Amino acid sequence: MNKRKVLKTEVLSLNEMKSNIDCLRAHLIEIGTLKGLSHPETIKSSQELDKWLYKYQKSISN
Repeated sequence: MNKRKVLKTEVLSLNEMKSNIDCLRAHLIEIGTLKGLSHPETIKSSQELDKWLYKYQKSISN
């Protein structure tokens, strides 16, 4: 897996946000496949992805 560091800054372009979301989504799929959907790491990864999706949706609706 390509382990890119997910950017944590608040001011990101939409393309950077999309890139982070894609990376988090790939990580979530990998963790979910390896450890199961109810594993704490899978849940944490899912919650992180949800946060970024919310930020992205909020950004494009403004």
